[in-house]
Amino acid sequence: MKSLLVLALLMILPAAAFAAAPVPPTYFYPFVNPYEATVMELPREFEVRLPSEIPVREFVVHPFPKRHIPEVFWYENGLTCSLAYQDREAPLVFLIAGSGSRFDVPRMLKLQKVLYKAGFHVISITSPTHMDFVVNAAGGLPGIASDDAKDLYRVMELAWQKVRGDVRVSSFMLAGYSLGGFDAAFIARIDEREHRFDFKRVLLINPPVCLYDSVTALDQLLVDNVPGGMDNFDAWFRGVFSQTMQLAESWGPGGLSGESMYRTYKRMQPSESNLAALIGLTARMNAADMIFSADVMNGGGYIVPKNVRLTSTTSLTRYAIVAYKTSFADYFNEWLLPHYQMKEPGLTREALLQRENLRALEPYLKGNAKFGLVHNEDDIILVPGDIEYLERVFGDRAWIFPSGGHMGNMFQPDVVSAITGFLKGKEE
Repeated sequence: MKSLLVLALLMILPAAAFAAAPVPPTYFYPFVNPYEATVMELPREFEVRLPSEIPVREFVVHPFPKRHIPEVFWYENGLTCSLAYQDREAPLVFLIAGSGSRFDVPRMLKLQKVLYKAGFHVISITSPTHMDFVVNAAGGLPGIASDDAKDLYRVMELAWQKVRGDVRVSSFMLAGYSLGGFDAAFIARIDEREHRFDFKRVLLINPPVCLYDSVTALDQLLVDNVPGGMDNFDAWFRGVFSQTMQLAESWGPGGLSGESMYRTYKRMQPSESNLAALIGLTARMNAADMIFSADVMNGGGYIVPKNVRLTSTTSLTRYAIVAYKTSFADYFNEWLLPHYQMKEPGLTREALLQRENLRALEPYLKGNAKFGLVHNEDDIILVPGDIEYLERVFGDRAWIFPSGGHMGNMFQPDVVSAITGFLKGKEE
């Protein structure tokens, strides 16, 4: 808790002490509704121009080469990453995907092109909450930032070992969006101790302040907006699923997932309440994939009964229905928290939540010139007070845009300039 003296000083310091970086007067974003801003495609004329093709190669790392992979995950054989490479010496950016996303989802591919065009090598890494990562690279249960960061750091070391003979690197950078931005802060703290990369700059794009608060807020969008309430969830979900199946060609990399349904269903021009429910459904589906994968990899007992053998031909429908009805809060309270309490007797729920959010890193982040932030005032994953808190911590290293929802404006030219300008070490 802050002392009375500190609070008094905060009240008398000039407002400019916490002022975010100025938003360019040219900034324009066509969607003012934060739900629409989050899900609708930015019209091409408002989006930054990117190269159609860049030099990229994929490679696989094996963080746990002796790990037994259950039959149901027969297609998993290591964690795939990608490298976008320059033909000259350049800084290398490790790019961490958002919640439930692979290294090659459309948003990651676009951001990879943004960074390549700005002159960086880029190694793209799947989120620790995606099934591929849980199966191949998770050291325990996903969802706790400090441990997810350890897993990501291990992958980053292996990825660098894979490509270090192929690229000339002048320095290392770290960036991530949404949960990936949140993870980046915890990864940087590990590197401060380990010094494998000594990141020159670390950029957090649209991160949550507290993951639990943000996921709960997203889940509430589903609970509050399913027509007929959650008792009607099964019928509503079947309707959404059958509609999106008709547009399956738009799924792209990664196949069926929360993000693929998100991209597809928004083409149906849903109402605002359905948009909100869709956003909540995306979060719920991402959580479901993570929880199911973690359950199977740890022997079952939460979604899947213990000692049940799942094969490549086993129907997973019954487990999917249970998983989609399980929120991140359920997972945290019923499995994650007890798991950590067994490792740390006396650990309370409040103590675990307090140490696993950006506020716990405030002494490290505040005044640290290597950290930057890009965010939106209307981001739907934030709770009241979060934007003011982030402005206070990051000061003039924060670019806070007035609109854009949750990452909807990521490829608007002024936002791209903020991203690349910070990583280059200058404002563009």
